[in-house]
Amino acid sequence: MLNTLESLFKLARDRKSKPIEDSYTNKLLSDKSFSKEKVLEEINELIDAVDENNNIIHEAADVFYHLTMYLEANDVKIENVMEELNKRKK
Repeated sequence: MLNTLESLFKLARDRKSKPIEDSYTNKLLSDKSFSKEKVLEEINELIDAVDENNNIIHEAADVFYHLTMYLEANDVKIENVMEELNKRKK
């Protein structure tokens, strides 16, 4: 499970440093406004999926993917997010 998340973070960093032409991932990484729109859209789709009990896993995966690209596009490191979550343990 964690390998999948690590691969996603690695993909974001690799594509940011070595863009691939016409890549959807690179569009998310280079166009912050588009990336923001997609995160908001995907979160709303997840909420609808949960409400309707339909397609939840697919929509949750979309949220993880788009949020990862949005964070990387805005130079927010996942390590810092994980550190913050770790601080919140009680």
